[in-house]
Amino acid sequence: MLDNIIEKVLVPEEEIAEIVARLADEINADYSSEDKNLVIVSVLKGAMPFTTDLMKQLNVPLELECVRVSSYGNSTESSGKICMKLDFDRPDFDKCDFLVVEDIVDSGNTLTFLVAHLTQKGARSVKTVTLLDKPSRRKVEFDPDYCGKIIPDEFVFGYGLDLFEKYRDLPYVAVVRPEYVKEHG
Repeated sequence: MLDNIIEKVLVPEEEIAEIVARLADEINADYSSEDKNLVIVSVLKGAMPFTTDLMKQLNVPLELECVRVSSYGNSTESSGKICMKLDFDRPDFDKCDFLVVEDIVDSGNTLTFLVAHLTQKGARSVKTVTLLDKPSRRKVEFDPDYCGKIIPDEFVFGYGLDLFEKYRDLPYVAVVRPEYVKEHG
């Protein structure tokens, strides 16, 4: 069924598990001190599988918040305009060390926006973690604090990343066939 959609599997399930374990080790080391108050901020919808798997491997106390932002809409290209669709509020921003969890960094616009947004609200600290990174697509200067894997400039889907709002449930990340996007995009 997916043969006409998938060009290749880019990040297999086993590699995702290895990436998540490595990132969890790095985050555990950085947030293990008692003065840290870790609040995970999951970027909906795409980062949910990654957030869930990452949280299972973190051994530090944490809280969870979610935001929903978009710069894509139903397109395969970023519009560059960030739209905040779901935000959260809390009285203790100045006591929180936020870790924004994203599925993929492409243009850098979304995470740049979220870091500034949380900082403006008074966050004690803000860091970012991404499963996948496409630095070749940057529109703004941005480097995630924790990066799972740098990938080439190909349109990917699976493991939370959607293809026209479908296939987020795949246990791996695949590259879509360019002709499929042309026919259905």
